[in-house]
Amino acid sequence: MLPPWLSQDATDHDQNEQDEASVALLPKIPADKLPRGGIFQENSEEDVVSLATESKKLPWWSYIWDYGPKETPQERKFVQKLDIYLLAILSLGYFIKNLDQTNIANAYVSGMKEALSMTSNEINLIDVAWTTGYVLRQLPSQFILTKVRPSIWIPSCELVWTILTFSLAGATTSGQVIGIRFFVGLVESIFYPAAHFLIGSWYKPPELGKRACVFHAAAAAAGMFSGYLQAAWLFVMDALISLPICLAGFYMIPDLPENTVAFYLTEEDAKLARRRMNDVGRAPRRTLGWSILGRVFTRWHVYSLTLLYIIFINTSPSSSVNPFALWLKDQGYPVSQINTIPTGAGTIQLVTTIIFAMLSDFLRNRPLVMSLSTSIGFFSALCLAIWNIPNGLKWLAFLIHKAAVPFGPLAMSWANEICGGDAEERAVVLGVMNASGYAVNTWLPLLTYPVVDAPRFRRGFVYSTLAFLAQFGVTVLVAFLRRRDKENGKGDEEIEDIGEFE
Repeated sequence: MLPPWLSQDATDHDQNEQDEASVALLPKIPADKLPRGGIFQENSEEDVVSLATESKKLPWWSYIWDYGPKETPQERKFVQKLDIYLLAILSLGYFIKNLDQTNIANAYVSGMKEALSMTSNEINLIDVAWTTGYVLRQLPSQFILTKVRPSIWIPSCELVWTILTFSLAGATTSGQVIGIRFFVGLVESIFYPAAHFLIGSWYKPPELGKRACVFHAAAAAAGMFSGYLQAAWLFVMDALISLPICLAGFYMIPDLPENTVAFYLTEEDAKLARRRMNDVGRAPRRTLGWSILGRVFTRWHVYSLTLLYIIFINTSPSSSVNPFALWLKDQGYPVSQINTIPTGAGTIQLVTTIIFAMLSDFLRNRPLVMSLSTSIGFFSALCLAIWNIPNGLKWLAFLIHKAAVPFGPLAMSWANEICGGDAEERAVVLGVMNASGYAVNTWLPLLTYPVVDAPRFRRGFVYSTLAFLAQFGVTVLVAFLRRRDKENGKGDEEIEDIGEFE
């Protein structure tokens, strides 16, 4: 039996898009037939909606993708345009960002350590340099994003990091790599929270989780692709792939519903986008002033969601340290297999990300599905912390550990919904969440997963086991606080008077 605050809490009030039509078409259900407690509220409208929807014969594809009985052909075509252009270009951008990050870890075990005479902990310092740059620029970027067109800001930063990534192929010392990675972190910092801000500005809650996770699945695809590249070619190929993607971003990113000039959206599409966001209580940008600080820091959102994301980012080692690959290297596997075998974990991440996204939107229950992801990560970390286990179980633990990664995009989707009534708060909270997570990541992996502990990483795996327990606890806390706000009439529907439109 789930705690009541973990139930039916995932998405905003716009679920009436599907629910109202279902209820209207079906006979009333006797009160004594309604389930009570658990994930249903006693004799609530949600009970009728849920059972009525189950009784109505739905198309098979409604269980895996969008379905709204009241959705017009125009709206369906509009969402398809967003998928083809916005979601595609953001996913490709995240692919090249993660290809860059994964390439460092793969290059290290593919000969970079020996070629540059690197010490064991210098790979950690490379990560610290990148993370420091990543943290320093993230919040300023989120403020810039509310005033500068995303179609200009995001691709411009992508172009700079493409040039910097290409230069890594010519690095001759570890000091050069560390310096370049700092500047790469500066320009890459804008992308992840900006992408989630954009996704949350265009998609409704029943659509949001799937798109956020499809976007995030690009990280798994990047890790798998990187495994088949070698040494300096990692960085050359990364740059060659990145260049056309960042140039396409200038045309494919549609900015925001209130100021879009995208070539593929008509004026009617823009009006529809604004109406869709208004219907779910997701506010457009407003005048940016000092009041934003009061709105953000006097609400529980920024504190609880940031704590949640700090734990998530730091449940595992940094991106440049791959315990699975280091264990394979210790076991004597050749470099080709050290790079390719861990792509199996990426495949599992890719599959679970899509499955959890669909499940999250279908159940309308973010915290439940997030907790499922957490439990898999906990099991994997626990097995590796014990270490002296059957070899098959150890392989399983290494392969499934990335099934905990889908927690991240679902947490971002949840934050988009919780802060939906204030666009500036939403941008700032997403930025604070990501920046704080990586701020802690600048130093914590040095203590929990130093490379000198490879391949055992005893303290690292013990730490990860405890971190997953904490992640579950904070997930429950956020779900409880959100339900309390809804019961007190402070749900996502409430949009405060926070200034005039520009």
